[in-house]
Amino acid sequence: MTMSEDHGKLAAHVADQKDAHIIREEQAMNEDEKRRGESTEDQVGADQDLTSSPAGNTLDSDDEVYPEGGLRAWLVVLGSFSAMVASFGLMNTIGTFQAYISTHQLHDLDQGTIAWIFSLFVFLSFFSGVQIGPIFDAKGPRILVLAGSVSLVVSMMLLGSCHEYWHFIVVFGLLGGLGTALIFVPAVAAIGHFFRIGRGNATGVATTGGSIGGIIFPLMLESLFPKIGFAWSTRVMGFVFLFLLTIGNIFIRSRLPPKPGGSVLPDFRIFRKVPFSLTTAGVLFVEWGLFVPLSFMSSCALAHGFSTTFSYQILAIINAGSFFGRWLPGYVADYIGRFNTMILTVLLCLIATFALWLPAANSTALMVVYSVLFGLGSGSNISLAPVCVSQMCTTEEYGRYYATCYTIVSFGGLTGLPIAGRILSANKGHYWGLIIFTGACYALGLIFFGAARVTQVGWKLTAKY
Repeated sequence: MTMSEDHGKLAAHVADQKDAHIIREEQAMNEDEKRRGESTEDQVGADQDLTSSPAGNTLDSDDEVYPEGGLRAWLVVLGSFSAMVASFGLMNTIGTFQAYISTHQLHDLDQGTIAWIFSLFVFLSFFSGVQIGPIFDAKGPRILVLAGSVSLVVSMMLLGSCHEYWHFIVVFGLLGGLGTALIFVPAVAAIGHFFRIGRGNATGVATTGGSIGGIIFPLMLESLFPKIGFAWSTRVMGFVFLFLLTIGNIFIRSRLPPKPGGSVLPDFRIFRKVPFSLTTAGVLFVEWGLFVPLSFMSSCALAHGFSTTFSYQILAIINAGSFFGRWLPGYVADYIGRFNTMILTVLLCLIATFALWLPAANSTALMVVYSVLFGLGSGSNISLAPVCVSQMCTTEEYGRYYATCYTIVSFGGLTGLPIAGRILSANKGHYWGLIIFTGACYALGLIFFGAARVTQVGWKLTAKY
């Protein structure tokens, strides 16, 4: 072996050692950056661990690419919007149905008993997510949205033939509630497959569909009831649903593959995570209070001597405020944080309930101002709550987290309206007790959302979370 060859081997050996040293230093730096990233994620949420690609896409911590826009992504939002006009539009119209059937088909029953029809509807709309969320994770949205569309259209077509209490329980409570759940869960979850940074805004845009439906349907029913009767009025809604849900079936799509080895069962071990448990409690109390005004505002107006026309229109006013309340907080949340925005809107509902609805009585001005402000604040109760839940998990796990959370939340929907109805009956038709119950629910919701935020970012008011 020549000396030049020895020198060559020695130089190669030194270079290899230098390269290995550089690699070890780079690995150490990467590990330090990873630890800092994990620490930051623990403090300010999963949406902070994102990077942007030159094309405007984003990457999450699992290297999943999110388009953050484009034709396909916004068509999914359009499909979700259209589906929510029908499903959540119906949910936002329950006050009109409650006011009508309590003075017609079921006039001989008390408010607490009638409220079970609509509480069952709300309960199934959320509780059914126990299976629907994980099924979406595993199978995608197509079959779920189709089954929900059939259920909802059939429910509306049969509702006009209901005369007995159990008819309404089966047709509206069971069939309508299940159909709403089958549509709502995949409509929200599918958006998360295309947006990460802009998820709050995109979800807010889609959920404004519920407000649009909540404006159109009460006004439509108020106009049609005296002209063609209850039966054909609800059938007209059924045909409108058929059109809207066809659009939803065409455009709602998923994009990310199912998580390997995923189960179709919810995982209640998630409640070991304190922030998630506090968030679930916050959503529970907020949803407990939310549906009381939506269900009883029309009957409250009637009881205080307002005209039938105004009493039905007041629900449309709430939903007009809710239109901006669903989209605007979602847009703001992408800049100041989802939990921060949720806390502010819950606080608005709390103040409006005690400061405006409680003393409103026969004041038209206070009733209208309260309806607008409550709609503005409560709109985020639907649009932001699922986004807050999604902040605590990966996209592939979202369906499971959502299902686990709303398993608990759904019992608030099941019991809230009957409790409010019993309070109303106990107060002999006076609404002050029902209003205080609503405000108390929002106060508790505010406390739990605030506590969840504190566990993640502490007491720093300027922290984005």
